[in-house]
Amino acid sequence: MSFVVAALYQFTRFSDPQALRGPLEQLCRDKAVRGTLLLAKEGINGTMAGPCAGIDAVLTHIRALPGCAAIEVKKSHAAKMPFLRLKIRVKPEIVTMGQPGVDPLAAVGTYVAPQDWNALIAREDVVVVDTRNDYEVALGSFDGALDPGTGSFREFPEWWARQADALQGKKIAMFCTGGIRCEKATNYLIGQGVSKVFHLQGGILKYLEEMPQDQSTWRGDCFVFDARVSVGHGLVQGPHVLCHACRRPLAPTDLKHPAYERGVSCHQCLEERSAAERLRYRERQRQVDLARDRGENHLGDTIITSS
Repeated sequence: MSFVVAALYQFTRFSDPQALRGPLEQLCRDKAVRGTLLLAKEGINGTMAGPCAGIDAVLTHIRALPGCAAIEVKKSHAAKMPFLRLKIRVKPEIVTMGQPGVDPLAAVGTYVAPQDWNALIAREDVVVVDTRNDYEVALGSFDGALDPGTGSFREFPEWWARQADALQGKKIAMFCTGGIRCEKATNYLIGQGVSKVFHLQGGILKYLEEMPQDQSTWRGDCFVFDARVSVGHGLVQGPHVLCHACRRPLAPTDLKHPAYERGVSCHQCLEERSAAERLRYRERQRQVDLARDRGENHLGDTIITSS
């Protein structure tokens, strides 16, 4: 059985997001849909997976919510269910930037379609900025893109403050996984006085879906927040796995590193964790393995699914 994976977001005004949670959660459970969906007064964001009919039913429900009729959805497929459970949460923000004045409904940068992106970022007067976190950028990015080196999206305004003088007068082209972070990042830059701001419509996922590989300026794979871990051109699942100690992606070669122990450590986190923590992870992994031997899922075998 093939599962449909749907990544979506919509900035809109929800007066009472808590009231929307119950009906949405019940429908997802009824239709065997899993994943993570975030609700806030500023809209909805998340990734879910399930049978085609189930995903269609949930999307019909979401499109009936205030301001969501034209919600952008990026669909792909997975051979296995990429989520072990369903999480629908009400949050202060659907993507956390921590800047109260940022409002993508007021103004955003100019959208650039995937087929026009290569020409834009090839211009000498354009600076290309990857707005994702450092562990995502490590898997792949566009040729020549600046990597802010941020550990979370909250750090982006601080990075911009350090770069603003050097980039003054430049046209800024930004991109992220599905487009949502750029909605806030472009609004933030507009508020900082940047007059020419662009962002990739539909994000990396739309680009990889539509752009032929022989015409692509993308290099590597794209991190995704589900059990597939990464995808490449055509949204085909990549070769990466997740370190279940630090939740960072690992390439096949990383699994041969002396620091790697499944479920316990990798070369990126070995020195970040204490011996006591590693003992705890080792016991968790033992329980995960026992559950798998019994043909069961173990919730300790989940991954982070929020961006």
